[in-house]
Amino acid sequence: MKNLITLSIALILCSAFVKSDGNKIPSAELKKLDGSKINSSTFSNNGKPIIISFWATWCKPCKKELDAINEEYAELQKETGAKLIAISIDDARSSGKVVTDVKVKGWTYEVYIDENQDFKRAMNVNNVPHTFLVDGNGQIVWSHNSYAEGDEEKLFENVRKLAKGEILSH
Repeated sequence: MKNLITLSIALILCSAFVKSDGNKIPSAELKKLDGSKINSSTFSNNGKPIIISFWATWCKPCKKELDAINEEYAELQKETGAKLIAISIDDARSSGKVVTDVKVKGWTYEVYIDENQDFKRAMNVNNVPHTFLVDGNGQIVWSHNSYAEGDEEKLFENVRKLAKGEILSH
């Protein structure tokens, strides 16, 4: 009986992870850097891919990943039309550091703050960095957790495939 319960729980957890691919971006209120609000359900890119990257000011791998993406971002955007949206999970106490980090780093993409971590929970993000790729129809089609130097190359490859209309294999 115990094994059956364990197996059932494992199957439920697996199905939750499988379901995360192919879902639409959930709705959550985020804060813009100027303090105004935006809802994540309004994220769109005119049929082009969107990269959503969850990060925090205290996360060194997050900043390394966003810096690595930033180095190629202008070229990737020109080539594919892709858009990057960086979502800080810093809470109200540390969210002031987000604006400073963005300015110091010179990041040119959209950055929002998820102070209550509602969007983080809705996207099933357990730790950062966590990066999602959304196709031109608003479907989440790929995700990657953690960061090691060079991981951005797989992301860029997937963005290029999506921009050409290819379906990503898992």
